[in-house]
Amino acid sequence: MEITEVRIKLMADPHERLLAFCSVTFDQCFVIRDLKIIQGTKGAFVAMPSRKLTDRCPQCNMKNHLRSVFCNQCGAKLCDERAIKGDDGRAKLYADIAHPINSSCREMIQTRVIEAYADEQVKATEAGYVCTYDDYDEDRYATLADGMPAIAGRIEPAAETPAGPHVPQESPSAEAIDGDPPEFGAGVL
Repeated sequence: MEITEVRIKLMADPHERLLAFCSVTFDQCFVIRDLKIIQGTKGAFVAMPSRKLTDRCPQCNMKNHLRSVFCNQCGAKLCDERAIKGDDGRAKLYADIAHPINSSCREMIQTRVIEAYADEQVKATEAGYVCTYDDYDEDRYATLADGMPAIAGRIEPAAETPAGPHVPQESPSAEAIDGDPPEFGAGVL
């Protein structure tokens, strides 16, 4: 397994603990997004993407985050000590969505991401810097209302058209853009 790409999104305030978000691509075929680079007491480290843990209200059975004091559905008061405690005695409020199974994999990811973070910090000081973290080919789809395509943060003029009444153009289907038909249920109600 090889890390083939790391994309970094630097945070605006370098004095905060959250330094950046990143995505890691493995073998040019599998990506994990929303890893966090956090400044810890011993230096920067990589935190895996996670989700808030929930439980159900005993009164209405609706899911609520473990820090919720009241049920979001029925308003019932919830018990304060609902979270499971970890080995360190702290409440477990989040669960990793994706994470390395062994320490060698964790080290590989950590080393590569921290190196990419350092490189991105240097790039961010250069004139014309553009963050590529959220740039997942969306420029193929972005078109302004006046027909001008918005490409990677730039607005480029549309092709010249003969003068005359404006006739709205039909936007291309997902099949025309991707070359494949949309999957069942993709944007269709």
